Amino acid sequence: MKKVYGYARVSTKEQHLDRQLKALLDFGIEERDIVTDKSSGMSMDREGYQMLKTRLLRDGDTLVIKSLDRLSRNKGYIKAELEYFKQRHIRVMVLDLPTTLAELPEGQEWVFEMINTILIEVLASIAEQERLTTRQRQQEGIAVAKEQGKHLGRPKAEFPPDWEGTYKSWKQGDLTAIAAMKHLGLKRSTFYNLVKLQEGRT
Repeated sequence: MKKVYGYARVSTKEQHLDRQLKALLDFGIEERDIVTDKSSGMSMDREGYQMLKTRLLRDGDTLVIKSLDRLSRNKGYIKAELEYFKQRHIRVMVLDLPTTLAELPEGQEWVFEMINTILIEVLASIAEQERLTTRQRQQEGIAVAKEQGKHLGRPKAEFPPDWEGTYKSWKQGDLTAIAAMKHLGLKRSTFYNLVKLQEGRT
C-alpha cells in the first residue's frame, strides 16, 4: 500500500517546527507519518531523515516537505537526494512549489518534470546562496569584532574577591582545594580554570 510521509527540519534545538508541522497536517498527512529533525541542513546524516529515507519510504510512496531547503541548503545534496528518490519511484512534493503538487495527466508527465527541474535548479541555487551569504556575514562579524578587540565565545572568567589570598594559602598547602573552593563559592572546574589563568599571568 502506497503511503505519504511528511518531513520537517529546523537547524537548531532552539528553533520550532510548528509552522512546518501545521502545513503538513493541513495537507492531510497523519501526525504519526511525519518525521522531524533538529539538525543543520549542511549534513545529510540526520537521524530522522536517514530513518525515513532508508527504512520507511518504499517504491511508489510520496514524501512531502514544506520547502526545498528542508532537504538541505547545499545545492549538490538537494539534487542528489531528488535523484535518489526519482530512481526509486518516490514522489517528492514541495508545498511551496505548487507544480510538484499537481496531478500528472497521462502522457504529460514530461512537462511537469521539465518545469520542476528548472524550478528546483533555481531554488536550490537560492538556498545555497543564502547559506553562503550567512556564513560570509558571520565571518565578517567575527573579523570586525576582533578588530575592535571584542572577546568572542564564552565570557572570560572573573576572579572572585579574596582570590589572591585563598590561592596563596592553597599553593602553600595551608588549605585543601575543596576548602578553597568552598571558601570562594566556586565549582571544581571553575576553580581550576582560574588556577590556570593565575599561573599563566605570573
